Amino acid sequence: MAYQCSEEEKYFFLKAERGPLKPEITITYIAVSAIFFNSGLSLKTEELTSALMHVKLHLFVQIFTLVFFPTAIWVFLQLLSITPINEWLLKGLQTVGCMPPPVSSAVILTKAVGGNEAAAIFNSAFGSFLGIVITPLLLLLFLGSSSSVPFTSIFSQLFMTVVVPLIIGQIVRRYIKDWLERKKPPFGAISSCVLLMIIYTTFCDTFANPNIDLDKFSLIIVVFIIFSVQMSFMFLTFLFSTRNNSTFTPADTVAIVFCSTHKSLTLGIPMLKIVFAGYEHLSLISVPLLIYHPAQILLGSLLVPTIKSWMVSRQKALKLTRQPKAPVKV
Repeated sequence: MAYQCSEEEKYFFLKAERGPLKPEITITYIAVSAIFFNSGLSLKTEELTSALMHVKLHLFVQIFTLVFFPTAIWVFLQLLSITPINEWLLKGLQTVGCMPPPVSSAVILTKAVGGNEAAAIFNSAFGSFLGIVITPLLLLLFLGSSSSVPFTSIFSQLFMTVVVPLIIGQIVRRYIKDWLERKKPPFGAISSCVLLMIIYTTFCDTFANPNIDLDKFSLIIVVFIIFSVQMSFMFLTFLFSTRNNSTFTPADTVAIVFCSTHKSLTLGIPMLKIVFAGYEHLSLISVPLLIYHPAQILLGSLLVPTIKSWMVSRQKALKLTRQPKAPVKV
């Protein structure tokens, strides 16, 4: 039986939704826009232009994220359905699989490693726009819902918070390029702080809900599954992108590993609220995505030094193999 909240608790939850941070404005619009304005300001225009032509990389990321990921999760959940794990948390795991690449975390981590940031930005933006159409269809296919999705409003919101700030950042960069190269502002630290704010407010919004009914066993198992899935898929994408006949550079591999395995919270939560509007267990369905997002940042942050060390050593090794050999004296 679902827990019924008192009038005081209802007031507390309402107050949390309408708190001083105003997340419906500061997070949905300002924070996400700030991340992409920051990326537009820091990214060299020629790098972004060249990234547009890297079709093979984009296909790999989008197919893995929007086809392989949700299908693999669905197969895995068929096995887990016979376990005592809360069925709504399992459905929540499926929604994680259906989500597009994130609009922020993959870019920030790729930048922290020194990988192909331009490719990460393109796939984050392009994947988000694909997700407007594909994610609701995947949710309807795997979980079912009769809700109509306002594609136009979501598309316009993404355009205004992702594409427009990125373009403005690039325009501003043209006028202050010399100053940026001389002062080298801490773009990575700024993006990380904004992302931390996004995570904090989203957790507050969900776990302040007094109607949420979680059992500890299911929650612990789901957390373990989420970390296991992330590690497995990161390793899988790493193997695919570094195989002998691969044309991807080490910097490309970094972008692939993060963009292919990360899932969007900023697009995902609003999408779930739209597609499953009125569902009694919407809060439970949202929990795995809320865990997945900080988990992917935590795991990615822990792996940054290791991946960076691999990328640098790999790049050095490739340079040595491409250097012409000195002629042998007879």
